[in-house]
Amino acid sequence: MIYEDKDDILIRNIEEPDAAIICAEEIAQGWHQTEEKYRMRLADQASGKSIGLVAEYKGNVAGYINVYKDAACGPFANMGYCEIVDFGVLEKYRCRGIGSRLMDLAEKIAGEYADTVYLAVGLHKGYGSAQRMYYKRGYLPDGSGVWYGDRIAEPYQIYCNDDDLILYLSKKLR
Repeated sequence: MIYEDKDDILIRNIEEPDAAIICAEEIAQGWHQTEEKYRMRLADQASGKSIGLVAEYKGNVAGYINVYKDAACGPFANMGYCEIVDFGVLEKYRCRGIGSRLMDLAEKIAGEYADTVYLAVGLHKGYGSAQRMYYKRGYLPDGSGVWYGDRIAEPYQIYCNDDDLILYLSKKLR
């Protein structure tokens, strides 16, 4: 399904060939990635758990985002809120409005299912632009503190500052 097509940006549902393309591009950027993550997102979309979107810029896969209708993890698990998961714009396509367009559409979709949407953001430097974007879009920390993987990080314990060290943020949609 095509959701939007204007100004050289097309946003559509994620498809099977996208997994290999996104994975290869992210590995080329130096990210630690596997195709399995994207294949899982495809399976979740096929089962109705999520809606996966891909943005193309001038015909090239440039970014992606997933909206889970009733997420099963994090501080809002099983509360009927939507979660935005695995949002990214490939570095060579940044600063073209692709990320904003993906977020606009993801929030619109989430608003069809819930009045609140949430997401997790990593805490290391690689997430700096995402952290700023979420703040500008009105996302606020949920108050549960820092998480590591699927658990709240315990005070005074040592954790690795990797992609699993996260902070949950939420936003009221209506």
